[in-house]
Amino acid sequence: MSDLQTINTRNLIQDFFQAMATRDLETLLSFFSEEVDWEVPGNEELAPWLGKRGNKEEIQAFFELLWQNIEPISGQIEHILADGNFGVATGRFSSKMLRSGQIYSSIFSTHFTLTDGKITHYRLLEDSYALVEALCLPI
Repeated sequence: MSDLQTINTRNLIQDFFQAMATRDLETLLSFFSEEVDWEVPGNEELAPWLGKRGNKEEIQAFFELLWQNIEPISGQIEHILADGNFGVATGRFSSKMLRSGQIYSSIFSTHFTLTDGKITHYRLLEDSYALVEALCLPI
């Protein structure tokens, strides 16, 4: 693995989370390949932004649905680990679920694989049980 590739992967992951923090959809979409192996596991009936996606149009729908349903409270990236074209970011976040008014807090890990400088494989792992509870419990 080249050191330059590792640096580029780490930089893209940092830029990705910066764009997430500012809800910059155009920049976020620019990081992805036209075809992507994307999965955010969880209950898709309660949280329609979860699930598998395969292209930029579907990824755009993910962010739009997410942002329509949550209000971010806090987020922290604790580690970014990169090796060649693969990277993992870990951290924690809290969000207000707009449907229920409940606060959802979770640790997370996000896994990225890049091909030709674009994300081709994306996995977000979070506490999906706590998400279901936050969506179901009334204020």
